[in-house]
Amino acid sequence: MSSDAPVDYDIFAHPSFDSNDYANAILAREPYNPSLPTTTTAAGTSKSKTSQPLARPGGPLNLSSEAGKEDISLALAKLNFAIDDVAKQLQNVVVTHHEALLAQASTVTDLERNLGSVRHGLNQVETSLDRLKSKIQLPHALLSAHVVRLSRLQTATDVLRRTSRFVIIARRLELQMAEVEQEPAQENGNGVLEVLEGDKERAIAKAALSIAELVSLYSSPSEASPDSETASPGTPRVALNQVRAVARHIPFIESSRTRVTTEMETMVSYGLRDLDQSLLASSLQTAYNLGVLPKLVQSLMADLTGAVDDRIRAAFDVNRISRETEVKQVPASSVPSLMYKSRVRTEPTNVTAPQWTQALWARLELLVEDMASCCVKVYTLEKVLQRKRDPATGTVFLDEGMKLLENKPSSTFWMAVSQAIEKHARENSRNSTFLQQTLSTSYPRLLRLFHDFFAKIAVHTDTVYTLSQQSPETVLILRSISQFETLYLSRATVRLNEAVSAVVANKDSTLLIRTLANELDKARFDPLLARSVARNVVGALDNLITRLDSQVIKDRLATSLQGPGATIQQIGNAQVISTLYQTWLRLCRLQDEFHESVWVILEPSTRMIQAAYQRAAEPLLSAVRRETAAIIARLHRVDYGKPFEATVGGASSVYMDDLLGKLNLVRTEIFPRFDIGELRNEWVISITKHVLKHFVLHASIASPLGEGGKLQLTSDMAQLEFALNQFVSTGDGSGKRGSGLKLEMAGDDFRALRGFRPLLFIDPPNLASPQHTAGLPPLIVLHHILVLSPLPMPHITHGWTEAEYVRWVDTHSPSEAWDLIEVGLNRWEKNPSGTELEKAEKEKAEEYLALARTVLTHARDPASYTSTAVNGRK
Repeated sequence: MSSDAPVDYDIFAHPSFDSNDYANAILAREPYNPSLPTTTTAAGTSKSKTSQPLARPGGPLNLSSEAGKEDISLALAKLNFAIDDVAKQLQNVVVTHHEALLAQASTVTDLERNLGSVRHGLNQVETSLDRLKSKIQLPHALLSAHVVRLSRLQTATDVLRRTSRFVIIARRLELQMAEVEQEPAQENGNGVLEVLEGDKERAIAKAALSIAELVSLYSSPSEASPDSETASPGTPRVALNQVRAVARHIPFIESSRTRVTTEMETMVSYGLRDLDQSLLASSLQTAYNLGVLPKLVQSLMADLTGAVDDRIRAAFDVNRISRETEVKQVPASSVPSLMYKSRVRTEPTNVTAPQWTQALWARLELLVEDMASCCVKVYTLEKVLQRKRDPATGTVFLDEGMKLLENKPSSTFWMAVSQAIEKHARENSRNSTFLQQTLSTSYPRLLRLFHDFFAKIAVHTDTVYTLSQQSPETVLILRSISQFETLYLSRATVRLNEAVSAVVANKDSTLLIRTLANELDKARFDPLLARSVARNVVGALDNLITRLDSQVIKDRLATSLQGPGATIQQIGNAQVISTLYQTWLRLCRLQDEFHESVWVILEPSTRMIQAAYQRAAEPLLSAVRRETAAIIARLHRVDYGKPFEATVGGASSVYMDDLLGKLNLVRTEIFPRFDIGELRNEWVISITKHVLKHFVLHASIASPLGEGGKLQLTSDMAQLEFALNQFVSTGDGSGKRGSGLKLEMAGDDFRALRGFRPLLFIDPPNLASPQHTAGLPPLIVLHHILVLSPLPMPHITHGWTEAEYVRWVDTHSPSEAWDLIEVGLNRWEKNPSGTELEKAEKEKAEEYLALARTVLTHARDPASYTSTAVNGRK
């Protein structure tokens, strides 16, 4: 019914409406709700359950029927009325929509006609399919039967062919095994029969090839080789075990296989024992023919690595060492001992320690022998596998043998050995203090055993372990004992640090140099250990530099030159500098004693030590230069313009007395505190050059200069030369002339002093002559020309003091000093009226100007002027 039906019809329009339930509800006079299930009463009638009202699309609606409360006749009357009402409504709907209903009826008629034609066509198609099936099924069934028959014929043919091949090869195997059993021999020179191993080996290899083919022929499909030449594509493989002609040969084949396998294993054992590559190649060829080469190689590697592992475990086993020493200590008495026997010791006593140590090193030496033997066997096996090829297929045996191995046999061996050494050494040393202390304290001895191991296998392998080259395999082995190297290096570091502490306390580097030389000497045979020890030495030297640097005193008294002797601070710094210098000097002597790689590590620390003592000594040397320069600058306080009559011959100037006193203080009180050998000579020469250079520069610009002043300068120069000669020859303060130094070692500065003395008395026209000014720098000659002339001095032109001008010349090149003088000359030449000079003085000034120009020209032209540059600069 539609959604707009009367309320009385809603209960009949519900999808769950049941007429029986409705009639039962009316008879039982109960409300009826079609949305709830009914229950069956004891009388067999269904009873509706009460429920809540249900919602309808237009709003809430109670579908519970109230018919149960009415009379049955009334309910029947309502039903009849409702039926009539529904019939009328249907009639009205038909009348209203009769045209659409008629149109749909006609459409259905046309559709039935079309469906009839389609049904006829489908019947024809089914008939055609039946005819085709009858034409295809019969030939197909016949063809299938023929295919099955052909497959069975092919299987039978394959069985017959393999059986025929099997019988032929089985007879061939009988002949080959007869050759193997014969073992042909010949008599050697001593009358002893020797087996001709070559013929037997070839016979065994041929028999192995026959056995492998026979096994592939009679084996089941699951055991057959996928690349067997007897297998036909698309043909099921049938085992020949059930064939009588084949079955009677199988026991003989199995026995032959066992015999060949035994002979092969024996050949492999003898080949590895005697390192016989030809015998080993024959045995491997036999294994390849049998198809067991990968398993054989894997088994051999497992046996060799297992044997090495057992040797390593036994060598580091402290319990075995204890039992071995106890057996040696048991008295040779036939009377059974009734003394108490303690349990096995894991640590020796003071009495048994030497026996334990001897037993341990004996075991390690035996271990090295066994490791070398196994290693040579592994490399021999690998060489044979690498060189040997199967004659028929050309397969390289190494490729075939590595099917079950992850790496080459040699790589597998090295990895297994290194892991075994590291494992057993760590486990046993963790449980035994004796083992740990012995191997760490005597680590160089342990390392020498491994060097012997590398030397023994070097002939048979490609491993190299020299000072300049180390193979990866050797480094891998040495890393396995790195725990003992770490302990050894830590003890060496402790010894070095103790030596450093002693040096800092006593200011004597002998113990440190001896200690580090001993440590390096003990490790010099091994490049890796030597580098590790060298790095430890570098750490100790850095520690020494840091600690001694902190002891350097930097206050005013450390550079004071007031006298009368060296200060406590200067004495302390002298001890520090002497210690650093002696350490540096002795380290440099070690350069030729050790390998270059060791010195490359030590060299930076050596340079740091040199820089440290130079840094500590520089303030004192600078103070000496500063004090002497300040005293020499007082030269200009002396009146050198006095005439000859006013001078007092032979009397020294005040500044010269002070200068000689400072030099004497440095020579006798300060420098003797330094135990620095040749370095003190360098200091003496450096200070001497500094004094000569500054004195000549100051003396050359002393103005005005009279005849008396020249004589005074000459006297001062003589005293200075004498004092410096004494300063140089006895620079160590001992008073003995044994230093080997001479004043002539000051070079150009000394020649300038010697040349300046006659320069004072040269006639002005000869000042530009190179012959008369030989040994003098051009700048000194220019200064003297300006002093004698009315021309202005360069420091006066620029408003400098004499000391400032000398410092400027000291920090600039000679060409810059010449340019400075030339600038002053050009300025005076352009503006001569700026100075009030008489005509005669102007003419004199022009003459000296020409002389200065000539000297400058010669100075800038080395071909015409051969004198050296000022202060030793080119």
